Amino acid sequence: MNQQPVQTRRRRVPALSPDERRATIIAATIPLLRTYGAAVTTKQIAEAAGVAEGTIFGVFPDKASLILAALGTAFDQETVLRQLSAIDPQAPLRERMRDAATILLRRFEANIQLMMVARTLPTETGRQQVEQLMEGRRRLVGAVAELIEPDRALLRRSPASTANMLVLLVIASVRPELAEPDTLDADGVVAVLLDGLLVRPTDTTGGDA
Repeated sequence: MNQQPVQTRRRRVPALSPDERRATIIAATIPLLRTYGAAVTTKQIAEAAGVAEGTIFGVFPDKASLILAALGTAFDQETVLRQLSAIDPQAPLRERMRDAATILLRRFEANIQLMMVARTLPTETGRQQVEQLMEGRRRLVGAVAELIEPDRALLRRSPASTANMLVLLVIASVRPELAEPDTLDADGVVAVLLDGLLVRPTDTTGGDA
């Protein structure tokens, strides 16, 4: 008796919802922007996202809109603000500031190339992104200032001013055109703010000749 071969029906992969498709395309775009900047092509994005190139234009009206959405996602501050708020407020000031600098260094190192992309966008579009960056920076400074506030009496500058200087030092340390050959790590950033650069008699580490 001849047995008929069993026909196996291929299971269909569930189609992505519009929101899932949008998120997938944005997630694929962000690392490509870090590598290629605004010159990244929709073909490269489609290949990275595993979709047809036409699918991109079913979600975004044009490449500029996709780049804006990707930058907006990358620059969203909620995750880093949660990380800063999780720092132990009872820890010593130096430790709190070091933890904040570590979080910010990670953040800016990941996004420094994207900041450059935002500045290469057409005038109106670029202006919106720069404004978003500035507003995000203000929120970060505010969060760091809250960490510093309990030790206000120990500092010659206000918590807000100290927090702003910490953020600026972090940004300078990750920008290639500003950073020195020996870039500042989190401890270095905090040391510059709290200790300055003068060698004290008890300092056994010495300094540059």
